[in-house]
Amino acid sequence: MISFAERMGGIKASDIRQLLAVASKPEIISFAGGLPAPELFPVADIKAAYDAVLDEAGPVALQYGATDGWAPLRKQISERMLKKNNVTIDPAKIILTAGSQQGLDFIGKLFLNPGDVVVLESPSYLGAINAFRQYQPNFVEVPTDENGMIMEELDRILATTENVKFIYIIPDFQNPSGRTWPLERRKQFMEIINKYEIPAIEDNPYGDLRFKGEFLPALKSMDPKELIMYFGTFSKILSPGMRLGWIAASETIIGKVNLIAQAAVLQTATINAMAISKYLDMFDIDAHVAKILPVYKHRCELMINTMRETFPEECKFTDPDGGLFTWCELPEYINTREIAPAALEKKVAFVPGDGFYPSGSVKNCMRLNYSNATDERLVEGVHRLADVIKGAMKA
Repeated sequence: MISFAERMGGIKASDIRQLLAVASKPEIISFAGGLPAPELFPVADIKAAYDAVLDEAGPVALQYGATDGWAPLRKQISERMLKKNNVTIDPAKIILTAGSQQGLDFIGKLFLNPGDVVVLESPSYLGAINAFRQYQPNFVEVPTDENGMIMEELDRILATTENVKFIYIIPDFQNPSGRTWPLERRKQFMEIINKYEIPAIEDNPYGDLRFKGEFLPALKSMDPKELIMYFGTFSKILSPGMRLGWIAASETIIGKVNLIAQAAVLQTATINAMAISKYLDMFDIDAHVAKILPVYKHRCELMINTMRETFPEECKFTDPDGGLFTWCELPEYINTREIAPAALEKKVAFVPGDGFYPSGSVKNCMRLNYSNATDERLVEGVHRLADVIKGAMKA
């Protein structure tokens, strides 16, 4: 008889991955995944970078490498974090990961015993919840408003909750809500975690994708006690298929993550790290990002304006300044998981909102992605979704 570990009982298939399998059909208009626009990938430039790596150092690129990753790329990441995030970080305190998702798994493995507490925003990123859940923690959700996590609630929770191991947050263009913390909340957050000396993951996959307003400093730039574990990725600005992210944290934490990575994967792919490093040498990644932003700004505005025209007035949705998502709240009596099949019948897909709450208690929300659809399909998809919502309201 096959007997699996007890923790497998709490592991479920990701809603997003299951939906993407359905939504990949060409007839489906998908607002489900957090997919960058593939027509914006710099394919020719990336090919040139791979060609240069193989021509100049093919045997090195195809060989095993150090667990913490290609050293020149870690130096370039350090330099970019200083330039873009005002973060001074030694490259020795950076480890490369197979996207941020692998980093989330590593941190869960590093910190969590069954019954430990993870504090996070309500709602929060479904992929992070799933990554941590396999280590059997208890989740405590901090209420949010239009400016993100409510700091008074965080302070109250930390003062009254035992065995909190870390806090997980996305301050910039949060997944799923699209909200961004203002500067004052960032300062308040750092005051609170310094008071309790609780570490925190600052997940920042979307920070470069600001198309309105001013860039705000990373929490990591206000971190004298090195409590912040900063997560970055090339997935949203270069290519998700290359699976290259990083963690920047204290020497102690990075050392422990290195041990976990040695046992789990040995290392990230040498050739991919070298290709991204060569791309950064050969091309201007900020110029590439500058080409992405007007497209995402246009698609975001098109989705929001079409929703304003077609959705019932009882529906509320965020109007983000960047990132990939808007978050829609329907009347409380509508369960978005129950209307998802009706949407698929109309050949439009979204992610039901209950999975973004560890408790699963909020049923009337949905996450919509605007980055990966042409204008025509985006408008048509919103119209179809509006019809589904109106039908549910009449039922």
